[in-house]
Formats: sequence, structure tokens, C-alpha cells
Amino acid sequence: MGFILMYDITNEESFAAVQDWSTQIKTYSWDNAQVLLVGNKCDMDDERVVASERGRQLSEHLGFEFFEASAKDNINVKQTFERLVDIICEKMSESLDAADPAVTGAKQGPQLTEQPTAPHQDCAC
Repeated sequence: MGFILMYDITNEESFAAVQDWSTQIKTYSWDNAQVLLVGNKCDMDDERVVASERGRQLSEHLGFEFFEASAKDNINVKQTFERLVDIICEKMSESLDAADPAVTGAKQGPQLTEQPTAPHQDCAC
């Protein structure tokens, strides 16, 4: 499961809300949910009120990857979604590897064969 947490770089209130949104994701989603923090409207740098460094610092604090993008000008939109898919796939692969008995050292059950084995001759039935 993945989330893109997006704030508006020209709006301080949307940036301030990221902490609350992050808490809600951590509270109501799966433990292994992957999240990207994205500052949108990077095409409007002259109206910026949230510095890139603040977004980067917050993403590091929250344990998220960080991007800046512009949905309007299609800047980093594809890259953001592709990265989210990549990290979701990486985590799924890690989960599958962890569940693999060869990796975890778990004992495997009896091997099934197509032909039933013959009954023991020394049976007193």
C-alpha cells in the first residue's frame, strides 16, 4: 500500500497539515505502507513560502522520500509515481523473501508425491 502526501509549496497551512496526515496514515493503514512526501507547485517558485529544505527535513524526520513536483507543468509527476511503485514492489519482495522457508529457516512439511506409498508389510491390521 502506498500514499503520496502532497502539500502546496505556496501554502504554509498545507505544509503544517503534513504532520497530521502522516499520523492518520500511520494510525489507519498497514504497518508497511510506503509514503512519499511531495511539495506541489514547484513551477510557482516566485510564490514559494515553504523552502525545499524544510520539505526535505520533514520527510527525513517522518521517514518518507521527498519530491517536488508540478502537476500543472508535469514536472516530476511520472517519476514520483514510478518511485512509489518501485518502493512498494521492493517491500513486497522483502516480505515474500522473509516468508520463504529457505530464508527464514522454517521447516517444511512432508513432501507430497503423486503415487501413494505402499502400506508397510509388518502391519498387524
